[in-house]
Amino acid sequence: MMAACDPLARIRAQHPLIHCISNIVTANDCANLALAVGASPMMAQAPAEMEQIASRAGAVVLNTGTPDEDKFTAARLAGAAANRRGIPVVLDPVGVGASDWRLERVSALLNAVHPAIVRVNYGEAAALLGFGADEHGVDSFALPENPAARAAALAVRLNSTVLLSGEDDWVSDGERTLRVSGGSAKMRMVTGAGCMLSVLCGAFAAVQPQAPFEAAQNASLFWKLCAARAEKDAPGPGTLRAKLMDCAALLTDRDLCEARGTSVREGQ
Repeated sequence: MMAACDPLARIRAQHPLIHCISNIVTANDCANLALAVGASPMMAQAPAEMEQIASRAGAVVLNTGTPDEDKFTAARLAGAAANRRGIPVVLDPVGVGASDWRLERVSALLNAVHPAIVRVNYGEAAALLGFGADEHGVDSFALPENPAARAAALAVRLNSTVLLSGEDDWVSDGERTLRVSGGSAKMRMVTGAGCMLSVLCGAFAAVQPQAPFEAAQNASLFWKLCAARAEKDAPGPGTLRAKLMDCAALLTDRDLCEARGTSVREGQ
């Protein structure tokens, strides 16, 4: 019998269905990463089938990149169906500060759906907290000021676990805040690294449905380890992208346990 401290073994034994409403830029990489880690991705987004598919999933990941009205409708239907059945929902509000329209739609989505985990960058967190955002398209170029406090404030505002990703990741549920360090500066050259992290949150949440804080922490640490290992043999972004998939398939729970002692700290 596998213990709760063996999340990767659980994912690889259970192959949980991860229903991803993704975006056209990153859907393929998100699906391949889910497969590499041992989950089973489904990238459906037709509103008519959202409730049925979401109800069968181990987790639902809502990504608001490349949005339109139908996609927001699909996200609302899928998220609400998951909420009714106690299925973890992960929200990735991509570029939420890029336009007023996008912020309004994401805010409406949050009024209808309660995410267990919200994965954001610093600019997205600022937009959701009403501070405005320094975003260039969907990227955040803002210099983080006290990201621990910002992650905690957003977690309290949304009553969710927040994973604020960047050079260091910050995981907070409003009461506990952890910093996860490591990774690779080269990840900025890979489009969709944040989207893929959100899918990892879904995979870990599917086997830790009552522990979103731990699931987000595991996803963050896992992705930092993948990045650090992948960059060693990657002269450029194309190789790095492929190596990330290889590392995701090869990492073990033992790797996570060994890295936790040096990479995860209480955040301030």
